Amino acid sequence: MLKHEKNKLIIGYVVGFLIFVITIPSLIYLVSRIEYDFFKIPVIGSIVYRLILVLILFIIGMTFVVWSNIDLLRIGKGGPTDVFNVKISPRSKKLVVTGPYRYTRNPMVFGVNSIYVAIAIFINSLGSLIFCLLFLFVIIIYLKMTEEKRLLKDFGDEYRNYKKRVSMIVPFRKKEKDN
Repeated sequence: MLKHEKNKLIIGYVVGFLIFVITIPSLIYLVSRIEYDFFKIPVIGSIVYRLILVLILFIIGMTFVVWSNIDLLRIGKGGPTDVFNVKISPRSKKLVVTGPYRYTRNPMVFGVNSIYVAIAIFINSLGSLIFCLLFLFVIIIYLKMTEEKRLLKDFGDEYRNYKKRVSMIVPFRKKEKDN
């Protein structure tokens, strides 16, 4: 990897860190602080059940985030940060369809949203959980409008076939339709 590509990759990870590790979890917390009764409705009453679910979601989420970042860098030879088709980090040179990408086309999105839901459940705020679901909805629209179009342009039929086999967010394989 060239020096300017390494620098862009570092910038991409810093921008991603600021957005996805600092800003969005802060917003989830701030939503829980809104003085509106509906937002304060507890999600799970039992602290034990809540912590078990939080731990499971957090571990699954971190696994998908770390694993997908490693594979994207190692196999795809690029970084994850592309904002509205602006290359913040180098784009993948190869379509990654193995590792976590064999379960979902967007394992980072699945992982980070699992972590966000874990945070909302830990805070025990219905408002924060609703915020997470709305955020996921916005991300899905963004992916369809920008990232999927770019991947089709960059990888053509390879991406089109991959898209037919693997779900967008939730990690399960799509069933092949009988012809």
